[in-house]
Amino acid sequence: GLGWQGKHTNLVSRQHGSWLFLGTIFTTAELEPDTAEQDHCGSCRACLDACPTDAFPAPYRLDARRCISYLTIENKGPIPREFRDKIGNRIYGCDDCLAACPWNKFARTASETKLAARADLREPQLAELLSFDDAAFRSFFSGSPIKRIARDRFIRNVLIAAGNSGDAALAGAVRALLGDASPLVRGAAVWALSRLLPDTEFAERAATALATEDDMTVRDEWLSALPAKVHA
Repeated sequence: GLGWQGKHTNLVSRQHGSWLFLGTIFTTAELEPDTAEQDHCGSCRACLDACPTDAFPAPYRLDARRCISYLTIENKGPIPREFRDKIGNRIYGCDDCLAACPWNKFARTASETKLAARADLREPQLAELLSFDDAAFRSFFSGSPIKRIARDRFIRNVLIAAGNSGDAALAGAVRALLGDASPLVRGAAVWALSRLLPDTEFAERAATALATEDDMTVRDEWLSALPAKVHA
C-alpha cells in the first residue's frame, strides 16, 4: 500500500511522488496488510524520456548497464565510452527519471537534517575535487554515502565531468592525474584531456605517455583517442 512500481522501476507514492526512502521494521506482531496500491502511471512516459542514456528498453524494465547511477556508483571499471558524454556533469548518481515524475508535485521537503544536502556539496568546484588524494577524499566525504565508492572511482567520475565541461582551464588539474597510481584514474584522465587539449598537444602527450605506460587499459585509452585527434 505504500505505492506502485513506476515505469522507471522505482516506487511511486501518491503522497510523496518518487522522492522517498524505504525503511523496514522487523516485528513478530501480527499486522493486517494494507490494500495494494494500483498503478497510476497511465500513458505518462516522462521518466523514460528523461533518461540520458536510454536505460529503459521498455516501461517497467531497466537495463542497469546503461544507468548512470550504476555506472558512477556500482561499476568498478572504466565507464564505457558510449556513455561518457551522456553523463554530463553527474558525478555520483543521476535520478533524472525520478525528478521527471509528475507525482512529485505532492512531495514535501524532508525535515530530517540527515537528509539535507551539505552546503559544501552544492555545486563543488571540479578543480578542487580533482586534487583529492585518498586522505582528502575520506576527510571531505566523512559521513557521506559517497565515501563508499572510494577515491579512485570518485576521481574517475569527476574526470568524466571535467572532460564534458569544455573548460580548458581544467586541463592542468587533469594532466596532473596522468601519473596517478590508479590505472582507472589515469585512463579517465586521458579521455578528459582528449576533450580539453588542442589536437597537436594531445598527440604529443600521447607519444610521450605510450613510451612508458604499461597498463593495457590506459594504453587503449590513449590509442582510442588518438585517431580523432590526429586526423581532425
